[in-house]
Amino acid sequence: MVKEIYEEASQKMDHSVENLSRRYARLRGDRARVDLVQDIRVDCYGSKMNIKQLANISIPEPRLVVIEPWDKSILADIERAILTSELGINPSNDGNLIRLAIPPLTEERREEIARMVKQWGEEAKVVVRNCRREAREKVEQLEKENEISEDETRRAQKEIQTLTDDFITRIDEIQEKKVKEVRQV
Repeated sequence: MVKEIYEEASQKMDHSVENLSRRYARLRGDRARVDLVQDIRVDCYGSKMNIKQLANISIPEPRLVVIEPWDKSILADIERAILTSELGINPSNDGNLIRLAIPPLTEERREEIARMVKQWGEEAKVVVRNCRREAREKVEQLEKENEISEDETRRAQKEIQTLTDDFITRIDEIQEKKVKEVRQV
């Protein structure tokens, strides 16, 4: 029973770290990358779809993303989705494709992104700590119901805390790496 609680907490914490990594991947730096736009949701055909499902995305130059939709009638929808995303880039629509010129980041924008990176890291840590709290409460409940002993409870609490510390360390490392990447000129 304790092992199941530990595994469940571990999965939830891992999910939090994965979500953080995905969010960080969508942050733009100085270089053009396909993953900047591929997962932006576009409202078209009566549902929401990712750009990668609607268009060919290419990087012809280091600071240029080109999006060529398979159906030209959704160009305006893709453009609108890019404008409302967190990218902060104005798309250029020529009727056949959309070009995104990636401007160099200003120092002010770099600091703004670094603050956002830290905030998202803190949010991920809160999720991990909430998972720890839930797991600890479940272990304490098992002890109250006399399903496990006091020693087993302490051992489980210690294992859960070690797990939490490991995930917090992983989040700190990912966050520090991203802050360094964003601040690099």
